[in-house]
Amino acid sequence: MSARRCALEALTQWEDTSRFAADILDDLSRRFRLSPPDRGLAQELLYGTIRNLYLLDELIDRFRRGSLKPLTQNLLRIGLYQLFKTGIAEHAAVNETVDLARKHERALVNAILRSAQRQKPELLAEIETWSFENRYSHPEFLLERWFARYDAATVEALCRWNNDPPGVFARINPLAQDSEALERVRLETAASMIGPDYPDFFHVTGAPNPEWIRDGLIYVQDPSTSLACRLLDPRPGETILDACAAPGGKTSLLAALMRNEGHIIATDNSPPRLDQLRENLRRLAVSNTTVTAADWNTAEAAGLNLPAFDAILLDAPCSNTGVMRRRVDVRWRIQERDLPRQAANQTALLKAVAPLLKPGGRLVYSTCSIDAAENESVVESSKLTVEKVVTSLPWRDQHDGAFAALLRT
Repeated sequence: MSARRCALEALTQWEDTSRFAADILDDLSRRFRLSPPDRGLAQELLYGTIRNLYLLDELIDRFRRGSLKPLTQNLLRIGLYQLFKTGIAEHAAVNETVDLARKHERALVNAILRSAQRQKPELLAEIETWSFENRYSHPEFLLERWFARYDAATVEALCRWNNDPPGVFARINPLAQDSEALERVRLETAASMIGPDYPDFFHVTGAPNPEWIRDGLIYVQDPSTSLACRLLDPRPGETILDACAAPGGKTSLLAALMRNEGHIIATDNSPPRLDQLRENLRRLAVSNTTVTAADWNTAEAAGLNLPAFDAILLDAPCSNTGVMRRRVDVRWRIQERDLPRQAANQTALLKAVAPLLKPGGRLVYSTCSIDAAENESVVESSKLTVEKVVTSLPWRDQHDGAFAALLRT
């Protein structure tokens, strides 16, 4: 009950505020004092319901015409999500959801959920005939962009990917100071390593080991994030700029590839994110990096007296369309007009950092977007020489989506 009540309150807050679902859930989990299993159930119910909003509302409309109070609507969403999208016992899904309803609405909630339960086989067959928008709960404009670029099977595979809970991956940190502990981690994760294309990355079963995280032995990180770092190919002794560095996953991987030799200047424009960056680099034993505040959208960054760089990583802010599975809010926050705005900002950032390269230097532009407007179009408009492009496509690679282009002046 506490997990379901937490999920219901979180969903209501999410609809009523501009806060991210993860932040709301963190706060409420502490307030409800949820055990780890209950916290996991609350997250499954909240995130799963958010991912399937259109589908759940369409189901509600099958049984109830007319308006419902927001709390009742959210309660039915959570109940129907359990019935249609989880392996939770149906009697528990119905009974415990009904128990959360206000007394004068329990009969209505019970009637709708019982009807849906009885008609579930027919409804599941009918759902397969629905539009992609309602079946997979994605905004129409995104689907139109994807259908313009991919075939129907690929779009469906992407939608299915976005609607499943994400896997958890982590990277072993070769800079960790305790060599014996590091070796134990390597032995324990050997069977879970992803493969030679992603050295030191492994799939986490269950929850990541909190002691390994605390001691800087591992860093929770999707393998797709390593594409840009390896494309940049930072070398020991070089001077590197990581222009949008927080929270530091890519920065720490750059430092590891450089064996903590040379110098990285890691910048960001948010004081809280800079604090998080410093803390992560400290914990991961990164010693070759200077953290500096810089807003590359302003002329102020030009006065930082920075050196010329052998290589620059620009991991630009983007729409996050490649990580919609992991960031459940994205599909409901992004609007079509945001994409050209993002592209304009990304182009400006690229223009701001490119002059800091040494002659013959390397620049990697990267995003966690799968939209051409933020990727290929930005690179093409930069007038820089495109040497190589690498991508991670979720339905193909089973990781987050990512784009990285190696550029030279």
